[in-house]
Amino acid sequence: MSVDIFLQETPYIDFSTPIVRDQSKALFKGVKSELEKVRIAFEFVRDEISHSFDVNATVVTAKASDVLKHKTGISHAKANLLAALLRSQKIPAGMCYQHLTRNKDNDSEGHIVYCFNAVHIGNRWIKLDARGNNSRVDVRFSMHEPALAFANRPQYKEFFWPGIFARPHRASMNALESATSMEELLKKLPDHMLEDPDIVEVEAEDFRAETHNSRAGSGSWFWF
Repeated sequence: MSVDIFLQETPYIDFSTPIVRDQSKALFKGVKSELEKVRIAFEFVRDEISHSFDVNATVVTAKASDVLKHKTGISHAKANLLAALLRSQKIPAGMCYQHLTRNKDNDSEGHIVYCFNAVHIGNRWIKLDARGNNSRVDVRFSMHEPALAFANRPQYKEFFWPGIFARPHRASMNALESATSMEELLKKLPDHMLEDPDIVEVEAEDFRAETHNSRAGSGSWFWF
């Protein structure tokens, strides 16, 4: 099976832009190992690009180049940047999607489509969530198990959409493009997907993330 579609440039995974090219050169200078490149890129996006809701960002980003420019993005935007950095190195990278509640405690406020990456390395796909760590999330790079931030809670209708997608989720990109603030974005983020995956993984529903976050405690916070 060809993975060429996971190497293509898209309007949101814009790895030929000067800012992404320059960052790639800086990150991967002298690095020959593909595995090391994946780890470096993942940790850079996880640690150096803030999650917009964690920092109450005043800008909404979508394209990889804009995420890099403003150093912030939600899960979809950060996934675009990680995919761009890896595709610039001819490493196939795609997207996976998760149906999560908007509210950390229950599903009373509905759901959103959450995004993380799939990367083809060592003749297999690994799952990496570069959302960014905080007091409730602690995701570490792993080749052996999905490095995901959130385990599903079936009682709240949380699940993974099976498969790997080569392009970002269109409805989520539309929300990011049209929103002018985090408050507006919260209202616009979709809760469903219409696209079919480019690679179907029947085992996708069996992902089991380590429970790095407890989703416990009081107060509101957002993970997407």
